Amino acid sequence: MAKTPHDRGKTETGDAIAVVRYVPIEPDPPFPEEVCSGTQDTAVDIKSFRIRLADRDEFRNSANMLINRMYSWRGYTTSYQTPASSNLITLIATENHSTIGTISISFDSPLGILADETYEEEINIFRSKGSRICEFTKLAFDPSVRSKQVLASVFHVAFLYAWNIRHCTDLFIEVNPRHRRFYERLLGFKQHGKIKNNPRVNAPAVLLWLDLGYAEHQIQKFGGSNSHPGSEKSLYPYFFSHREEEGIAHRLLDLNRDGREMVS
Repeated sequence: MAKTPHDRGKTETGDAIAVVRYVPIEPDPPFPEEVCSGTQDTAVDIKSFRIRLADRDEFRNSANMLINRMYSWRGYTTSYQTPASSNLITLIATENHSTIGTISISFDSPLGILADETYEEEINIFRSKGSRICEFTKLAFDPSVRSKQVLASVFHVAFLYAWNIRHCTDLFIEVNPRHRRFYERLLGFKQHGKIKNNPRVNAPAVLLWLDLGYAEHQIQKFGGSNSHPGSEKSLYPYFFSHREEEGIAHRLLDLNRDGREMVS
């Protein structure tokens, strides 16, 4: 597999949270069908993308369009619009002003999280133990991009916001049961609950859980090591290195200190 040059920290970020160089198409694409579906093209050029906070209408609209396009392609019932909430942020990955990926982070509140609609009883077990809950949702990527670097980078920034800024301890995600093993194998998620019907998309779903302390350990151990061959088969070697992670964490903190709106 072609290696991505490991010099992401050398690129000026401008108004972006992170700038990442990557190979658009890899021989062994990492994405499950539910987040990236469609025709693949052949590409060998090294490109770059920016990870931004969707804090403007144009960014939110582009995220919504990508989500609805990819979900409808899979036959899911959805017409999603990013809600205005102090307990939700949306990140987007953009390349040449086009949105190629998006993820939203929902934080627990008296209103709960989206997964409560189907799995409230299971999630309440964690609340009763004092866990700080969050959820990754509305994950979608353009089908022209099938790269571990893109997926890992977006996940890492979302993780940093949940772990460093909001001090969450437990992460949930609802996925189609066909793709459970993908999240278990590459990120260490574990199934928590039985397969149920997700009424938001009218499709089967399973609740997966990740201990964010475990994820932090994996990132510190493997992050930034993708250019060094090894036996680790997870997605964590494609996360940012410790040096890069520190810079991104500082930028996220600066956004808060500057009073910039951090919600979608």
